Amino acid sequence: MIKIYKMMFLFTTMFGTLISISSFSWMGMWMGLEINLLAIIPLMNNSDNNFSSEASLKYFISQALASTIFLFSLILISNNFIIMNISNYLILMLNSSLLIKMGSAPFHFWFPEVMEGLSWMNCMLLLTWQKIAPMILLMYNLNFPMFFMLIIVLSMLVSGIMGFNQTSLRKIIAFSSINHIAWMLSSMFIMETIWLHYFIIYFIISINIIIIFYANNIFYLKQLFVSFNKNFMIKLFFILNFLSLGGLPPFLGFFPKWITIQNLVENNFIMLSLIMIILTLIILYYYMRITFSSLMINLNELNYNFNYSNSNNLIFCINFISLSGLLFSTLMFNYL
Repeated sequence: MIKIYKMMFLFTTMFGTLISISSFSWMGMWMGLEINLLAIIPLMNNSDNNFSSEASLKYFISQALASTIFLFSLILISNNFIIMNISNYLILMLNSSLLIKMGSAPFHFWFPEVMEGLSWMNCMLLLTWQKIAPMILLMYNLNFPMFFMLIIVLSMLVSGIMGFNQTSLRKIIAFSSINHIAWMLSSMFIMETIWLHYFIIYFIISINIIIIFYANNIFYLKQLFVSFNKNFMIKLFFILNFLSLGGLPPFLGFFPKWITIQNLVENNFIMLSLIMIILTLIILYYYMRITFSSLMINLNELNYNFNYSNSNNLIFCINFISLSGLLFSTLMFNYL
């Protein structure tokens, strides 16, 4: 009965996103976002997790605030509220509400805290599916390049600085997501298909990493070092996927970043490209620090709270999809 109840709310969550991105009116888009919000809250509540109620309440308050700003700006825009030439500010309010919904800096105040209180499956839903509707709606309003450039730089700075000295893997993945949001926003400047390629690859790599964490019941760095001593192949897959998430060539995660940088330079966003490359090195540094530590540190402490999984075949199959991109991106480098 519980599985049917979960599946019903999961389908309703997806249904709300599809309504939002396929609607012809802003009011329909708002209704889709609200259906999506109301359906995902029951999914976040988990009796096995003491912090899930707090996380779902934080998520609901932040999303309700964003929806209120979204609807308020829509009402004013639709009533031709152009007194004192504030129509541009209303469009900025509309864009800011969508940035709050996706958790982009400087509107990221809720995102790491909500991630910390969720299970890995809910984290995967929050990192991937919940980003689709706000990003597609944001594509309709890319009218202020300087505003979005500021958001991109702030997102990269915040994710780089706040990601240091974190021991919780959920918070590290959350700040990583903020960094990837900046890359996706920059890809929207050029072409929607570049954003789609970036999102699909990010989706695949995130699922691979989260399934490894979920199967081994890992939430903190110390658990990572202890758990991976049981299986070297799982440790290797984790390292390869984490470096791919950071965008290290020739891994699959570098491919969409390469396309984005190339198109930004061709469209004269040279300074933005330079800043993005420099700030991404900060993220890549603490990714490599985690991977080197997990490879070198060998902890043999016993911890009876670990739930070691035997679902290695699933992990191998899913990681093959991601790591087969190594061959693809290497061939692309040779031909170009």
